[in-house]
Amino acid sequence: MKNLFLLILCVVFSTYQVANAQEATTEETGSLTLSGSIDAYFRANLNAPNKGENFQAPASSFGNLPGFSLGMANIIATYEGKKVGAVADLVFGPRGEDAVFGSPLYSGGMAGSSQIVNQLYVYWNVSDKVTLTMGNFNTFLGYEVISPTANFNYSTSYMFSYGPFSHTGLKANFQLSDKFSFLAAVMNPTDMTEFNLIGTYTLGAQLGYSTDAGSTYLNFVYGDQDGKLSNDGSLIRDQSSLGKTFQVDLTTGFDLTDKFYLGFNTTYNTTSSGEIFTGSEIREVAGDGAGFYGFAGYLQTKPSDKFGLGFRGEYFSVFNGGLEKVVGLDSEGSGSVFAATLSGNIKIGGNLTLIPELRVDRMSNDFFKDKDLNDSKALISCVMAAVFSF
Repeated sequence: MKNLFLLILCVVFSTYQVANAQEATTEETGSLTLSGSIDAYFRANLNAPNKGENFQAPASSFGNLPGFSLGMANIIATYEGKKVGAVADLVFGPRGEDAVFGSPLYSGGMAGSSQIVNQLYVYWNVSDKVTLTMGNFNTFLGYEVISPTANFNYSTSYMFSYGPFSHTGLKANFQLSDKFSFLAAVMNPTDMTEFNLIGTYTLGAQLGYSTDAGSTYLNFVYGDQDGKLSNDGSLIRDQSSLGKTFQVDLTTGFDLTDKFYLGFNTTYNTTSSGEIFTGSEIREVAGDGAGFYGFAGYLQTKPSDKFGLGFRGEYFSVFNGGLEKVVGLDSEGSGSVFAATLSGNIKIGGNLTLIPELRVDRMSNDFFKDKDLNDSKALISCVMAAVFSF
């Protein structure tokens, strides 16, 4: 990890020296812009209770509150110069709180000012080919994002919900050619965005390929997420530790025609079984690692500038108890779900988008309750969302 960090710095500073030798640096005046969004929605189950302790929703992120509900207000301040810049991305409301769930560390677990920070980073364009970024930035994994303005569907996939949301660290973007790019990063444990509480670090990498028709990205993260082992291999606390987490993710999307678009995302996440303190020694826990995998397809059509229709089909599977209370699990800790989502995008006045949505989640094992409170494998729900962007 240290060698990778030093390699990133060496490449960056070497590129900077070459760029400076070619042209004299001059003072610049950057530009400051404000952008953001506001969203709200209505949600109801069609085959399950909608009130009280019996209310249910898919265990994916955002848009899961009953009745008329708030999303978030998102305000983004961007300073952009030729060489340097900064982004302050602030969120308010239930969707924002869910997005930055790992942030209230500095205030001792209480809600604090950090809980409204979605992104907060500075960047340096070392050259035309290299950009260095440091701070808190949204993840480079996956197809979907936190902001509802950038997703066609309003509800989110399981893969997005249980992959990383954000990272804090240092990343370097390299433009290798007109079509190929590469990213390398050293970061805190996933979603630990304020500071590093446990003293371990996660490595990230991305290889990208882009053309006018679309883009493909192969992403990786690897690191110890709980930090319960000290540098000499002993347990910091008298309890078992998780092993290191590895995730590989492929995201692609391209235009089939002028009116049809096809996207695809697949991911695999596993955490090794780790170690346990027996009272006198540390032993490796027997057994396989735990985690999840899945794949999703996104087919969208826009017959006009005012209307679009999109379908997302996702298969998501948990193995060896890798996630709890997400899908129905059998006695071995395995289970899966197929989720089908049909969404419309109706443009009103350019800035407002109405998103009517119908979603069906079907589990391999019982997980939901029907209107009579009997065990059920399926949940059918609908959403009407309003998303305003500026």
